[in-house]
Amino acid sequence: MKSTLTLGAVLIAGASQAGIITQWDFNGTSSSTVPGGVSSPTASIGLGTASLLGVTGSFSSGVANGGSSDPVTTSPPNFGWQTTGYAAQGTENGQRGVQFAVSTVGFEDIMVSFDVRKSNTSSRFTRFDYSANGGTTWTEGALLDGNAGDTWFNLNLNDLSADSGVDNNANFVFRMVAVFDPNIVVAGQYSASNSSSSYATTGTLRWDMVTVSGTEAVPEPATMAVLAGLGLAAARRRKK
Repeated sequence: MKSTLTLGAVLIAGASQAGIITQWDFNGTSSSTVPGGVSSPTASIGLGTASLLGVTGSFSSGVANGGSSDPVTTSPPNFGWQTTGYAAQGTENGQRGVQFAVSTVGFEDIMVSFDVRKSNTSSRFTRFDYSANGGTTWTEGALLDGNAGDTWFNLNLNDLSADSGVDNNANFVFRMVAVFDPNIVVAGQYSASNSSSSYATTGTLRWDMVTVSGTEAVPEPATMAVLAGLGLAAARRRKK
């Protein structure tokens, strides 16, 4: 009986541990061998779907210009998912970038982090958006002010733990998109990441270490009662 109760306690305690659900590191032995290819790279940990939003993709060094937070410090195999072909000046605010779909079933306290390298002529501002219904409706999240060109901005953390709608959700989707500068006098314009440059559609945003993490959901009281009952029943059978 003692061993049965101990096992049950271990199972319940283990169910509350935090960890990575899905992660993309975009690594490969060469840029042409990154799993999944440029249109929809395969997750390196867990499962999920990555897609391009109105831009074109390629794989470039994840260590250039200071490098991403990837612990691998050589390229290859450390690559980032580079995107270009962003919207013309004054158009398609928040529509072009990258998108990821990840099931959070069995997890709560969801967090999303990522690294991005912004070239001189890329959009200074990008925004993290997320959806609990597969992209039918979106919640606008944090703005990232990338006020420096040819620079990696690492470990951008988006804490969604206060939104229970994304917990235990098979339809969780998020995106990172280029957006207009909210600070300029003439509204509806992109600003360049480097203040000495002008915004251009050929500017690049290079993404790396896109990570979805969470805490494994603790069973509901009714479920815990069932588990406890099963443990007691097993103990009684062993006594007979």
